[in-house]
Amino acid sequence: MSIGAEAGTSPAAGEAAQAAPSQTRLYLWSLRREIWENRSIWIAPLCAAGFVLFGFTISLFRMTHTLQQISKMPPDAQTAFRMIPFGIAVAAVMVTTVIVGVFYCLGTLYNERRDRSILFWKSMPVSDVTTVLAKASVPLVVLPLIGFVVIFATELVMILLDSAGWLATGRDSASLWAQIPLLRIWLLAFYGFVTLSLWYAPVYAWLLVLSAWARRGPFLWAVLPPLAIGVVEKLAFDTSWFLDQLKWRLGGNFHEAFVALPPHKKGVHVTFQWPVPDPLKFITSPGLWAGLVAAAALLALAVWLRRRREPM
Repeated sequence: MSIGAEAGTSPAAGEAAQAAPSQTRLYLWSLRREIWENRSIWIAPLCAAGFVLFGFTISLFRMTHTLQQISKMPPDAQTAFRMIPFGIAVAAVMVTTVIVGVFYCLGTLYNERRDRSILFWKSMPVSDVTTVLAKASVPLVVLPLIGFVVIFATELVMILLDSAGWLATGRDSASLWAQIPLLRIWLLAFYGFVTLSLWYAPVYAWLLVLSAWARRGPFLWAVLPPLAIGVVEKLAFDTSWFLDQLKWRLGGNFHEAFVALPPHKKGVHVTFQWPVPDPLKFITSPGLWAGLVAAAALLALAVWLRRRREPM
């Protein structure tokens, strides 16, 4: 009897196992849904790049005056001058991706409770763990990749436009390509995105917790309590340890991921210096690992809250 039962149920169990989608496939479909529903993920970096290109194109109309300025500079100063627009492009897109990541995390779990769409998504065969991991992957993986691709394309267009301007004035553009090594810029940008994503992991995870917990105004919950803690600490103990730690988490990525450059004395000629990556320093930073542990705990809390929070 047991042999027959096993023989009868085994094919059915196999068919059911084949019909059930894998967790990897569910995760990828959940991630695709997040990108489709939140188009600011890719529209905002493109807008930032568009503004940079618009300003850069206008500057090309002053090409003759610019070339006269550059010709009077020493070689290092010429390189620094030519690098300014490309540095602005990297900074603009990188800051935009961080801002988009912050507002995405604050709204993603909150909005599905507010518009009650969480009832529909909970009816799907997707676990809360898969859903939260897909949402966390947007600021940690998707946005940095989109930002890097946008920077790659933007700076390629910029140097082509710049080369056209040089050729229009009768100059050889070969020196321009020598002064602006795009490959090095792109490698630094990619390294910057990776380290920034890892460094900001606990920040994004905490914002997801607020998004899953808050009944209204998650942005206010993200801003006002830290300010209140800082004010109380300053008034009670005349210290600013909490705000210093917060500023270090929000702005300490560059210090941990790159070699600290020596300060220049006032009045001394400043030569152009490339940021020097220091992966070993970053990987061995206690702040990085403490942040990743905190991020894992906060993501688990976000999963727990999503499982128990009701629609508003």
